[in-house]
Amino acid sequence: MYSTFEQRYRRIRKELIGGAIALVGVFLIGTLWYWLVEGWTWEDAAYMTVITLATVGFGEINPLGNRGRLFTITLILMGVISIGYIVNRFTEALIQGYFQEGIRRRQLRRVMESLTGHYIICGCGRTGQQIALEFKAEGVPFLTVDLDINSVQIAQESGLVAIQGDATLDETLLKVGIERAVCLVAALPSDAENLYTVLSAKTLNPQIRAIARASTQEALQKLQRAGADAVVSPYITGGKRMAAAALRPQVMDFVDGILTGAGRELYMEEYRLDPAVCPCVGQTLREAKLRSQTGALVLAIRRVDGTLIGGPTAETKLMAGDLLICMGTAEQLRQVNQILGPIRYRMPRPPKHN
Repeated sequence: MYSTFEQRYRRIRKELIGGAIALVGVFLIGTLWYWLVEGWTWEDAAYMTVITLATVGFGEINPLGNRGRLFTITLILMGVISIGYIVNRFTEALIQGYFQEGIRRRQLRRVMESLTGHYIICGCGRTGQQIALEFKAEGVPFLTVDLDINSVQIAQESGLVAIQGDATLDETLLKVGIERAVCLVAALPSDAENLYTVLSAKTLNPQIRAIARASTQEALQKLQRAGADAVVSPYITGGKRMAAAALRPQVMDFVDGILTGAGRELYMEEYRLDPAVCPCVGQTLREAKLRSQTGALVLAIRRVDGTLIGGPTAETKLMAGDLLICMGTAEQLRQVNQILGPIRYRMPRPPKHN
């Protein structure tokens, strides 16, 4: 499936190629006539054909009879039609910006081919745009894909890497580097489209983390069975957050400030303990001295078997494969990253001060 622009671009290209082939055919016909019928040399035949098609006004190289002159008139008309067609197609492509758009798309393709360890946002609607803004603020590499050309153009005008395509198709996902991506967010308006997207993504890259949007409880369960690592329902989540904001407003203000607050000073980050590089594996939190050395707070630890330890104590032992959820300033979390080893997770960017 090709976008509207790609279809028009391919049509213009085919028409230009067709016009060029027609012009070459006219040149061969003229050369063969002067060579075989008029008995001229190859050089004279080719030269006569060129000056005839170019209508430069040069005279005949060798004398021509009535038959030869009639053929020359026909050759001139054929050349004018072929060249006029090519000029018309070329002018249309130039006016409508096909060449400039083609250059921009080739540059975009090179950017996509160079991306690795990136995030893919499927859907440039209101949800997808908000996700893109958060990713952009965090400085992570990402791109967006949507079938609607207007949404794609709006995203591109905002400085985002966006392409037009059907995210439910394997062809599109391969085009955006699904095999090199670390996470895919399916934020399409239809639950069925999100389901197809997750299934395709997990098939092409079983290791990718898939986050999906669901409108109903039934869709949420189906997406989980399809392999989505996390499913978010805007209605269910929005309702819970509104209830929490009504019942515990200060708690919600604090949590929102950490997760999405503009100019925030506190961040939350996660770290996976790799026994090959992490010197803290096998130690307790007291022995690891994360709190005393960095000032960051370990909020929770998720074991490999899925067990969640909330508010771990100083005697809690760190084990291989543990996922630490920490809170602190950008500098504190950066120090945690240095202590735990070369963690593959991104680090938060410090807030900008005016």
